[in-house]
Amino acid sequence: MPGRRRRVGRSSRRGGALAWEGLGFCGRRRWGNMAAAEAAETQLMLGVGLIEKDTNGDTLWVWCYPSTTDELRNMLLRKCCLTDENQLLHTFVYGQYRRSWFYITTTEVPDASVLKKVTHFSIVLTAKDFNPEKYAAFTRILCRMYLKHGSPVKMMESYIAVLTKGICQSEENGSFLSKDFDARKAYLAGSIKDVVSQFGMETVILYTALMLKKRIVVYHPRIEAVQEFTRILPALVWHRQDWSILHSYVHLNNDELEALKTCTGYIAGFVNPEVSNRPDLYDVFVNLADSEITVSQPAKEAMTMGKLHKEIGQLILQSAEDPEKSDSQVIKDISLKTREILANLASFAEVSDDGEKPKLSFETLKQKRFPPATENFLCHLAAAEQMLKI
Repeated sequence: MPGRRRRVGRSSRRGGALAWEGLGFCGRRRWGNMAAAEAAETQLMLGVGLIEKDTNGDTLWVWCYPSTTDELRNMLLRKCCLTDENQLLHTFVYGQYRRSWFYITTTEVPDASVLKKVTHFSIVLTAKDFNPEKYAAFTRILCRMYLKHGSPVKMMESYIAVLTKGICQSEENGSFLSKDFDARKAYLAGSIKDVVSQFGMETVILYTALMLKKRIVVYHPRIEAVQEFTRILPALVWHRQDWSILHSYVHLNNDELEALKTCTGYIAGFVNPEVSNRPDLYDVFVNLADSEITVSQPAKEAMTMGKLHKEIGQLILQSAEDPEKSDSQVIKDISLKTREILANLASFAEVSDDGEKPKLSFETLKQKRFPPATENFLCHLAAAEQMLKI
């Protein structure tokens, strides 16, 4: 059933050919068979919605399929730039809320459109997967359909076609094929070299925080800058291939913050400078606008840097500054170093009598006589990887 119209208030790459094999994407690790993969692909979308801003300056939730909750609708209206006071138009934003991804494309309505009383509108898609390029492409097609027909009917037909078959075809508005957008490419769409170019040796702070599953908050007044920077950070811990830690667009709203606090570790993006006054939200604070990284007082003990961190930092810097290396090759270099560290850690673990995963005791680690900072890091890393015997 379509959702009711609701008044909200007035004015309220660097990619290249990817080294799939080197990054663990080839051979026997390929996912299932192709038929199963395509069937799963069509079940990733959760819903579609439409938000309009009319000539009176009112923003309205116009339609959705299927129905949605008030909580989700209110969150999406916050993300939609049509309710912003600053009047800035963000053509595409995305983020995650309670384990669902949202993708929002916003368009200005031209004078010649059939939508006579609408100045702007946003198409919203919710889905289970992280794939900004895929959903940006699909929402652009839905926008063109709505501009042409002025009715959600054609949009719903295309949404159901993609949901059930993974494809929608239209000579006028463009064609869309879900399987053209590999989720694994989305993981590597950002630039790790740009991150290292901006933060240099301090990139190892981000690496350490991610390895230890700490809470990272990133601030920049421009949402586009926040999203471009945050999306590549999970690649620093490539062995996990876990983009569920990414929350690239968060407001200082109670519902959103409560949802965020249920996560063990995360990367959260904010455009509100007030987030710098919320140390309860982060272990590491990245002021992207000023190129500054700050470790919170409670996290400093776990984040103490030593000889091992210097080695890792130099490796990251050397790899990223090599003009012959692509972003994916830099990620591979970091990943190989990570695997070396984890393999060494695993070699200290003891097999238990009950057949469970080998565990590492703090006493065993002490006997290895590592420098204090290295011992401290390895102990916290073992805990993060669920290898530490308690």
